[in-house]
Amino acid sequence: MTRLSGHNYIGGARSALGEVQLHSLDASSGQALPGSFFQATAAEVDAAARAAALAYPLYRNLSAERRAQFLDAIADELDGLGDDFIATVCRETALPAGRIQGERGRTSGQLRLFARVLRRGDFYAARIDRALPQRQPLPRPDLRQYHIGLGPVAVFGASNFPLAFSTAGGDTAAALAAGCPVVFKAHSGHMATAEWVADAIIRAAQRSGMPAGVFNMIYGAGVGEWLVKHPAIQAVGFTGSLKGGNALCQMAATRSQPIPVFAEMSSINPVILLPEALRVRGSQIAAELAGSVTLGAGQFCTNPGLIIGLRSPQFSAFLQQFSTQMDQQAPQTMLNSGTLVSYCQGLAALHQHPRLRHLAGRPQQGAQAQAQLFQADVSLLLEGDELLQEEVFGPASIVIEVADQRELAAALQGLRGQLTATLIGEEQELLEHRWLSEVLQEKVGRLLLNGYPTGVEVCDAMVHGGPYPATSDARGTSVGSLAIARFLRPVCFQNYPDALLPEALRNANPLGIRRLVDGEMSNATL
Repeated sequence: MTRLSGHNYIGGARSALGEVQLHSLDASSGQALPGSFFQATAAEVDAAARAAALAYPLYRNLSAERRAQFLDAIADELDGLGDDFIATVCRETALPAGRIQGERGRTSGQLRLFARVLRRGDFYAARIDRALPQRQPLPRPDLRQYHIGLGPVAVFGASNFPLAFSTAGGDTAAALAAGCPVVFKAHSGHMATAEWVADAIIRAAQRSGMPAGVFNMIYGAGVGEWLVKHPAIQAVGFTGSLKGGNALCQMAATRSQPIPVFAEMSSINPVILLPEALRVRGSQIAAELAGSVTLGAGQFCTNPGLIIGLRSPQFSAFLQQFSTQMDQQAPQTMLNSGTLVSYCQGLAALHQHPRLRHLAGRPQQGAQAQAQLFQADVSLLLEGDELLQEEVFGPASIVIEVADQRELAAALQGLRGQLTATLIGEEQELLEHRWLSEVLQEKVGRLLLNGYPTGVEVCDAMVHGGPYPATSDARGTSVGSLAIARFLRPVCFQNYPDALLPEALRNANPLGIRRLVDGEMSNATL
């Protein structure tokens, strides 16, 4: 692609009916980049949703293999994008080329993971209870269940991952895998990137013979409400702020037909440091933790925003080392000016809190984010102080010292829902503190031992979710193959003749998948 058109993607065609034109900005300089993007009108949002609705029965009824081929084709198209694409993403986000190349690999890898999910067939969750005509006092009918896609899904692009959580990112990949056409709302921070990727998806759709409305994309601020409230949309995927996620949930809940919103929103990802680990490798932990807090200018949803340690000489020594490490961190350019403004506002609130103490970090000034470290008394967590649990999106963290295990347990009970919690300890003290894992399972989606949460592997076992406010629905994940389950629902067939059943439920098991048959797992024919 040599020139951006800036037109919306609707039903396989391009549309620019609106008069409002938007501009993408260079994240480092703030200057407008070449090209403009047409904000979608209400009529265009309606057309995009209707195009997805028309595509839904066609796309859902394609074989899993056909959908897998589509996902593989998108991955191939993304991998084939050249240096101009990488340069575009770098300009829009201020992220380095190496990070973008790695994120592209993760994005194409997610697509290929879902293609494998489709080919192995477990997403069908096929269950068969054969008829028992002689059962007394009443016979049992033949009952068979499998999962189908919910319908058209609205996906909102995330600011901090312009590829992996954006146009062809995890939500889009999971929805397409489930058999759900997508209407994607491009993030205003990287509209040119979105256009490159949308073009790749459209090329893949054409190569794979997909229905025209399988993927649609719209630009613009304020168009999200039209999209979420459109009757054709059956679910929403979102990664962003707590305020934005709550607003979408309210919109979806007040529709005449309420729909689910799968929103990843706010997490401070506590890290708990045990004394023996600090005695053995305190300096190493201080350096590694500072690196995790400041990785990518702290613009990760799994950024460690709360660090808790038991009162001890080891913790005091660690705190001094950690403060030194944070003081030495270089300032970094954030994704865009709005993100920097929000970071500065979050820091100002922390500085103004009468019961927080600033430990490290040069004064915030200029156009780059400076790492900051604060210390709070544990009483704030015990009292439920709201500010202490609000995510500050950027390279900042808060340290809390607890007197003993009893106070630690009380502090953890005061935590809200989180994406992750991390335990740093030596083998024996982890065994002695096994109760921590029991407590934290009720609070988080992923528990880590002796690692750091900034880095989310894309695989079958991963959970990137957690109780509110980490997400709006703790029963799912936005990363890993289980993410497909958010966009599926079960359907049961009673007393259906074999010829009318979907292939996943037929007696001959033509797909060769494992099914729960009369209470036993089997891939046999019936």
